[in-house]
Amino acid sequence: MEQERPLGTSPPAGGHEDTFEDEGAASSRRLCPVLPHLFVVLECDNPMAGGARHALLGIDEVVIGRGTQRTATREMSAGVTRLFLKIPGKSLSSTHARIVRDGDQWILEDASSKNGTFLNGTLVERARVGDGDLIDVGHTILTLRYGLPTPPETGLDWDMTGGPTHSAITLLPLLAREFEELTSLASSNVPIVLVGGTGTGKEMHARMMHRLSKRAGKFVAVNCGALPPNLVESQLFGHVRGAFSGAVRDEPGFLREANGGTLLLDEVGDLPAAAQAALLRVLQENEIVPVGTARPVAVELRVITAAHQPLEALVQAGRFRPDLRARLEGFVRELPDLCDRREDLGVLVAALLEKVVVGAKVSFKPDAGRALCCYDWPMNIRELEQCLKRAVALAPNGVIERRHLPAAVAEAPTHWRPPSTPNFWQDEALLRQELVTKLQEHAGNVAQVARAMGRARMQVHRWMTRLSLDPQDFRKKSTS
Repeated sequence: MEQERPLGTSPPAGGHEDTFEDEGAASSRRLCPVLPHLFVVLECDNPMAGGARHALLGIDEVVIGRGTQRTATREMSAGVTRLFLKIPGKSLSSTHARIVRDGDQWILEDASSKNGTFLNGTLVERARVGDGDLIDVGHTILTLRYGLPTPPETGLDWDMTGGPTHSAITLLPLLAREFEELTSLASSNVPIVLVGGTGTGKEMHARMMHRLSKRAGKFVAVNCGALPPNLVESQLFGHVRGAFSGAVRDEPGFLREANGGTLLLDEVGDLPAAAQAALLRVLQENEIVPVGTARPVAVELRVITAAHQPLEALVQAGRFRPDLRARLEGFVRELPDLCDRREDLGVLVAALLEKVVVGAKVSFKPDAGRALCCYDWPMNIRELEQCLKRAVALAPNGVIERRHLPAAVAEAPTHWRPPSTPNFWQDEALLRQELVTKLQEHAGNVAQVARAMGRARMQVHRWMTRLSLDPQDFRKKSTS
């Protein structure tokens, strides 16, 4: 039986990451299988094509070769199920390479291609593929992931070719569900908290939600940490002429500027106590009192907050009002670091290049593309954007070479893999026992469990999904 369609024309319904913060997601987590996937990470000859994801559920062999467009065909013949993956590019042979299942392993085989097949930058004829290894066929970089949590509604194939290329799009199945939830909430008035490191795209997500909300007012972003301590309330809530020395005219303040629109409070934990109390009143009464007057002014706005750490942690540290946290946390979404979503590199490169180069053609030498895939990106998407701006400026012919990249990126190792996992975590019985113990100790607080285990919070969520553990169960037990 054969199934073929150009990828990217019909993305799967859903294809999204699990929601770990909401109680209603517990049942869906228990139904989330862990499946192998092959990713097209980056087409160096045409980086604007973005990336692609192909589930290897039931696949015995992947056949990779040249085509006029990226397509995926699944075919069963003589009891063998094959995925035929066609990729454009003169550097590929008509049949370039195969990836063959061998028990629970995968073997990469070159198919006597003209330009050879590379595994982590090394020319190979036949080699075992490790989880997260980089595969070069022609000038296209792929990676194979042995197991990713995949919601049941996720389609087998998803390609970004010709589709939207903003950086809220992802190829990772569970992360896509989380982004879709933000999209679904865009038209509501539910306050959102975005948690993530520097450069993970918190403001970008907030702007996207404002755009999708179609609210008539403006999007106003405020960096709370940059507000002068003696002018915080004046800049947020406005002031009247003569309210203080230097107040020569009435000023509306950021909240009134966002009236009818969306207000992003970045690093909201840096607000002083007095400003937190005043903000709480705004959220409760939908009105503000400008500095220098006792007359309230009605406002209607949608509030999105962003922080490097959960508001819960700020409350526990005594830096944030618990009642204000309750008002702001209508929905919480944690944004992953770029190093935790490297499979999305091609998607992000396409989105960023769309802003950096308008109408110009850009391509990468394969070693430059591989360097992008291997670098850790400690400053996340923001660092990637600056890297691309620099590279484009230094490559007047539009062909980006490794020497055009920042030194730290250019000197990245030739391969990358997911964070190494000690053998202890490979034993599911031991892992379950450790997770249950830690969840009991920390009353289901996943952030604290992650810190105690020395692991990323997202990794702990993945383990809980795999082992059908719900942190809410431990919260209930802790209060019973």
